[in-house]
Amino acid sequence: MTHLIQQAAFISAPQDIGTVVPCFIRPLSLKGPLRRALLHISALGMYAAAIDGARVGRFVFAPGWTEYDSRLQFQTYDVTAQAAEGSVLTVMVGEGWWGGRMGWDGQKARRRTALIAALQLEYEDGRCENILTDASWRAATTPILSSSLYDGETVDLCAPSRDLGPAKVLDLDRSILIPQEGEEVREMLTLSPAQELTTPKGERVLDFGQNLTGYVRMRARGARGEQVQLSFAEVLDREGNFYTENMRSAKNSILLTLNGEGEIEYAPTFSFQGFRYVRLDQCPQCMSAQDFTAVVVHSAMEQTGRFTCGVDLVNQLYQNILWGQRGNFLDVPTDCPQRDERLGWTGDAQVFARTASYNFRVDRFFTKWLHDLNAAQDAQGRIPHVIPNVLGPEAVASAAWADVCTIVPWQLYLTYGQLHFLTDQFDSARKWVDYMHRAGSSEFLWLDGTHFGDWLGLDAPECSYKGSTDESLIAGAFFALSTGNLIKMGRALGKDMSEYASLLSSVRAAWQARYVAADGRLTSDTQTAYALALAFDLVEDKAPFAARLAQKIRENGDRLQTGFVGTPYLLRALSENGYTDLAYTLLLQKEFPSWLFPVTLGATTMWEHWDGLKADGSMWSPDMNSFNHYAYGAVGEWLFNVCAGIQPDPENPGFRRIVFAPQPDVRMGRVSASIQTERGLVASAWAYDGDGSIRYTFTVPQGCTACARIGGKTVELEPGTHVL
Repeated sequence: MTHLIQQAAFISAPQDIGTVVPCFIRPLSLKGPLRRALLHISALGMYAAAIDGARVGRFVFAPGWTEYDSRLQFQTYDVTAQAAEGSVLTVMVGEGWWGGRMGWDGQKARRRTALIAALQLEYEDGRCENILTDASWRAATTPILSSSLYDGETVDLCAPSRDLGPAKVLDLDRSILIPQEGEEVREMLTLSPAQELTTPKGERVLDFGQNLTGYVRMRARGARGEQVQLSFAEVLDREGNFYTENMRSAKNSILLTLNGEGEIEYAPTFSFQGFRYVRLDQCPQCMSAQDFTAVVVHSAMEQTGRFTCGVDLVNQLYQNILWGQRGNFLDVPTDCPQRDERLGWTGDAQVFARTASYNFRVDRFFTKWLHDLNAAQDAQGRIPHVIPNVLGPEAVASAAWADVCTIVPWQLYLTYGQLHFLTDQFDSARKWVDYMHRAGSSEFLWLDGTHFGDWLGLDAPECSYKGSTDESLIAGAFFALSTGNLIKMGRALGKDMSEYASLLSSVRAAWQARYVAADGRLTSDTQTAYALALAFDLVEDKAPFAARLAQKIRENGDRLQTGFVGTPYLLRALSENGYTDLAYTLLLQKEFPSWLFPVTLGATTMWEHWDGLKADGSMWSPDMNSFNHYAYGAVGEWLFNVCAGIQPDPENPGFRRIVFAPQPDVRMGRVSASIQTERGLVASAWAYDGDGSIRYTFTVPQGCTACARIGGKTVELEPGTHVL
């Protein structure tokens, strides 16, 4: 069944206007009083609709980013209160993710933008009228001379609007249109400048005190032709000067030319930046710091998780985890929000999924993104490195990255108890496992292929981004993990998974035969290898492998050496095998490399590198050095699951049954954590009393069952709050 919007046509500017943002115009001539008016709208690009100058809806950067070749969201807005006789509907369309360059090498070139819309009018007398995009709409230029996600926006208020004539109708596929699936991207928070700085170079810089994703809104005024130009940065260099080298080719600049007609309020329409600091490259003397506000923009997720403890640095770490998620959950889970990348990397998403689902309600957010994953998966079952896939058909099938298709659906099922995550994603997961079974030169191992390995592992060889752990060992480990996840998904759906259970047994046996050496150690004697072996149940007797992992950590000065693959499983591998004390030592380590090292240097988000900014103020590298990169924030799951001890029961997902199994440590002093679930608030707290005893407090929502595992004993808990 088709939707009304599919009866409309895609329209575009009738002539080439370069990078200038076009506007499409439709005056409204009504036939009487309205009962209801609905605007159904989408675009190839980003649209901003208004009626008589008043914006329609709160969705910024609509219609969102999807696998455009097969999926394009449309939105529906109730505009009854805005539509009136003589009103004018205008829609600007910018390049966005569709038309602008995407990727560090410009993997996606500029494409022509287009609008599609249907205004559905219902009159009080029962008559109906539909106004569809077609050649009757007119096109015009706007003062937005260019607008790019990477490069920012250039606006000239002195530039007159130029009528371009009737819009051009494009013969494009309308079957790709789908109703809105994900959360809307909205303005969520505003921040005033924490301070105004003058750098050693004499630059005027505003410090908003928080690394964030969004844009700056300003009250701008000045003489005709005067300009306001802004540049953006995440950090200052060791001398205290504005630092932008890590943005690579992204210009991240806002240039506004004033027309001298009084004060205006301005914010970018189709561009966002990742920043803490804003440099005022040009600014009329009459404008002050109070005229600038940072607007935090992300998907409109409800915060559900809370965590606090007795260690201030750990509390700041958790806030950094939250801000990393806010900054990178902007319609898709991006790796970073500031440089010439900002892509939906699958590896980052899978390591962070558990933490993400505790911090915020992300079921709708991931539903949309996983459907795009399904659309991007190729006929062989391979998953692209990024979703939506802008890197091309060859950027596919890395172990740990592509395994997102089994890891994320299973985790979301555990957190939310929604069966659709399994029904929607089961075929994708099965195709991926089948691909791994076929891909390797050995039937039960994956011995070839191109992988990212333990990306950014600190034990990497010279001049390599990959850690020293054998890539095929990692690939085999994730082959086992995804096969196990597929089995759990299938069994929850009532499917016979005996064939895959047999496959999993063979994969584990082959992995042990190849990667467990005669001396009982792993052939890759790395922290990451042992963490995976323990966390993925790849070895039978875990004790010697856990002991070797602990030994390697201690020999490294109680510090980690893991990268993107090993770090998310490191503390879990320790605490599940009798080394919780050492896990806390790693968590509380303040020397490089550690989670708290960036916090001691003033970090307000998670960093891509443990030492993106070094203690002496120098930078790790300008090449790949994001200061808002959420992946290492995956430690948040350990804070909830082990430190606070809040664990879902796989047999009763969605926190229908809760297992409280906290593992306290006196160095933390106290811990309090909660998750707002669909069934109510689940909370766990513990604190050391003066006599050294521990007081536990657990909260169980109505309609749920729970147990507490403390000191080797299990206590059943009824709904309510319990102090033990």
